[in-house]
Amino acid sequence: MSSPYRGAAPHYVRGRVPYPAALFTELAGRLGLNGTRRLLDLGCGPGSLTLPLARLVGRAVGVDVDGGMLAVAAHQAALAGIGNVTWLRCRAEDLPADLGEFDLVTLAQSFHWMHRPVVAELAHRRLRGGGALVHVHATTHEGVGDPWDLPHPTPPRDAIRDLVGQFVDIPASGGPTPPDQVGAIESPIYAAAGFHGPERFTVTGEVVERTTDEVISSVLSLSWASPGRLGEHQAEVETGIRALLADASPTGTFSERMSDVVVDIWRR
Repeated sequence: MSSPYRGAAPHYVRGRVPYPAALFTELAGRLGLNGTRRLLDLGCGPGSLTLPLARLVGRAVGVDVDGGMLAVAAHQAALAGIGNVTWLRCRAEDLPADLGEFDLVTLAQSFHWMHRPVVAELAHRRLRGGGALVHVHATTHEGVGDPWDLPHPTPPRDAIRDLVGQFVDIPASGGPTPPDQVGAIESPIYAAAGFHGPERFTVTGEVVERTTDEVISSVLSLSWASPGRLGEHQAEVETGIRALLADASPTGTFSERMSDVVVDIWRR
């Protein structure tokens, strides 16, 4: 099973900003997560969403096609003392029949990689009556908005993208569906699979402080700039990014305002 994120998992952990704690407080309240529910996280990556939710459920299964992501996820779980997650390497479209039923299915920055009508239907079938599918829309590798009111310089993201584009082709699009387009693109898919909703809420994005190494990892965490994609050019790209960052902030400290996290809850 091939993955566009080959080699990116350690950079994903270091370079992606964690989801805000308020997200999990809100989900716990809206979904009644009391430590007894069963969770299925599709396209779980290194456990960015799985592991915080695992503290709120009884059992969890994280599914991803990338073995490196799952290895890092298992390591992060061990470091955090979280032992109620099973990690499964497979495509979301190929879930084994013996996984059973779940109370909660989650998708975070992953649905666009999947055959969405097939996965939506599979998720609906795997949910118990009264269960919910949670779709998290977020951008966690870089900030958004006006940089002028931040305490430190922002990373020169456009210049970094141009630099990487000298070595690999960068897709014009293909990332997660922006929340304002979900109604036209993804809502009909969920409705056709049998879901109703969504119930939507928003968690305000936070201002975060980032180091040079964290910014470099945020770039290497991307599908189009992963170590597997850059290959022999990785060291040259890293050196170039480091020079751009040194020019932007001689102290090596950066600020970014993260995007709001928009969450859709679809009910079975």
